[in-house]
Amino acid sequence: MTFKSLNIGFVGLGTMGAPMAGHLIRAGHQLFVSTHGKMPEAIAHSSATQCVTSRGVAERADIIFTMVPDTPDVEAALFADNCIAAGLKNSAQGPDGRVGKVVVDMSSISPIATKTFAQRINALGCDYLDAPVSGGEVGAKNATLSIMVGGAEAVFERVKPLFELMGKNITLVGDNGDGQTAKVANQIIVALNIEAVAEALLFAARAGADPARVRQALMGGFASSKILEVHGERMVKRTFEPGFRIELHQKDLNLALSSARALGLSLPNTAMAQELFNSCVAHGGKGWDHSAMVRALESMANFEISPTASAA
Repeated sequence: MTFKSLNIGFVGLGTMGAPMAGHLIRAGHQLFVSTHGKMPEAIAHSSATQCVTSRGVAERADIIFTMVPDTPDVEAALFADNCIAAGLKNSAQGPDGRVGKVVVDMSSISPIATKTFAQRINALGCDYLDAPVSGGEVGAKNATLSIMVGGAEAVFERVKPLFELMGKNITLVGDNGDGQTAKVANQIIVALNIEAVAEALLFAARAGADPARVRQALMGGFASSKILEVHGERMVKRTFEPGFRIELHQKDLNLALSSARALGLSLPNTAMAQELFNSCVAHGGKGWDHSAMVRALESMANFEISPTASAA
C-alpha cells in the first residue's frame, strides 16, 4: 500500500497527548499542534508546526485530534473564541456541503455532552468521532492504547490507520457517545480492580506475609490482572507518581455516578471507590497515581504495606 502523508491537527499535548502525537509525527504525517501551557520539548524539536490557536490548527489540518482533561476543556477547545469550530467555519465546502474534515476527541468526557458536541460539529459540515483511550501513560508511550470509538463506520475506517499508530485494541463501539460510554465502563472496572488489589495486598501484609511474594504468587493464578501486575507493584514499591492522577479518575467516576442517577441505576461499589479517592484527595493526594487508593485503606487500618518490600 502506498503511504499517504496527511495534514493532522493535535490539540492538547499533556502526559497522554504528547506521546500520541509523537507517534503520528514519526509515521511521517505533517502535524499542526497547539496546547495549553508549555510545548513539550519532543514536539517542539520535531517537524510539527506550532499554531498560536487551535483555530489555526483546524484551518490547516484535515483530521483534528483533541486530548484534554475534562468535558469543559473539550467544549472550550471546540467552541470557544478562536478555537477549532472557528477554523472549520472557514474551510472550503465541497458540492455536498461537507468540508471533509474530521474532529476526533480522544479525551474522557461526558457521553451526553459528546452527542451535543458531535451535532454541533456536524452542523458545520464536518464529521466527529469520540475515541477515548485506556492504557495510561505507558500505553500512550508504547502505542498500545485501547481505543473505544463512537461515530459513523465510514469515518472510523478513514481514521483507523491513525488510531493504529497510537493503539492496539481499536473498537468501533457504536454511534457518537458510545465510545465515551465504553470508557466510563472501563474506568468503573479499573477503579474496582485497584480497590480489590489494594485490599488483598494490605490484608497479606497485615497478616505478616511479604506482599511482594504474595503478588508474585497471585500473578500465576485466576486473580492475575494488569492492575495486579502494574499497580500492585506500585503499591508494594510505594511509587505513586502518576501515571494516571487520582483527580482524573475522580472525574471519570463522577461521570459514571451522574449517568447512573440519570438512568435510575445504583452503582454502590463505584460510589465506594470514589469515596476512597475522595479520602486520598483530602490528604493532599489529588496528583497521586490512582494506585495510591491503597493509602486510604491503609489509613483506616492504621497499617502501611512495607515500603521496604521489593516486588518480584
